[in-house]
Amino acid sequence: MFKPSALKTSLLALAVSSVGVMSLPALADSYVIDTKGAHASINFAIKHLGYSVLTGRFDTFSGDFTYDPAKPEASTVNVSIDTGSVNSNHAERDKHLRSGDFLNVEKFPKATFVSTKIVVGDNKDEFDIVGDFTLNGVTKSITIDVEKVGEGKDPWGGYRAGFSGETSINLKDFNVKMDLGPASQTVQLQLEVEGIKK
Repeated sequence: MFKPSALKTSLLALAVSSVGVMSLPALADSYVIDTKGAHASINFAIKHLGYSVLTGRFDTFSGDFTYDPAKPEASTVNVSIDTGSVNSNHAERDKHLRSGDFLNVEKFPKATFVSTKIVVGDNKDEFDIVGDFTLNGVTKSITIDVEKVGEGKDPWGGYRAGFSGETSINLKDFNVKMDLGPASQTVQLQLEVEGIKK
């Protein structure tokens, strides 16, 4: 039999430990971006001389993210892009895009994005991802406007979460030398990301 004092001490210890467990933050799930299954893409669009819109993509990239639907502001994102994989569906133009006039691929073969903050609005499925984007040897903070597409089990026993994002960057901010005129200073980036839970 417990003595009254021992019983009180045991109950107090149990209560304190229970509060401690309850106060532990829930861990966000980790996902790898599904580039192997081609369920992710990084696309771009820029006006050509103000007369038309040139579109393209980066064929090779990788990354991962963490995500907790109950606390999206605690999420993190890391992406690495092979700039040499730029593809505008025109071999000669892509060669020029890889040159020192644009992406300077020989000197800077990778572009990266590392999130620093997530800003959630009234709708937890829509938020801004703020992070450091490094391109052509220059690192700038950018903001990606993101909308959650959905999440759930897949037919192969896994679990997936997907998001769409968009942002724009100014070429001069990233030391791109080529100047095609005032209508061609800004590149729109469209991101489609589906991640598989690790």
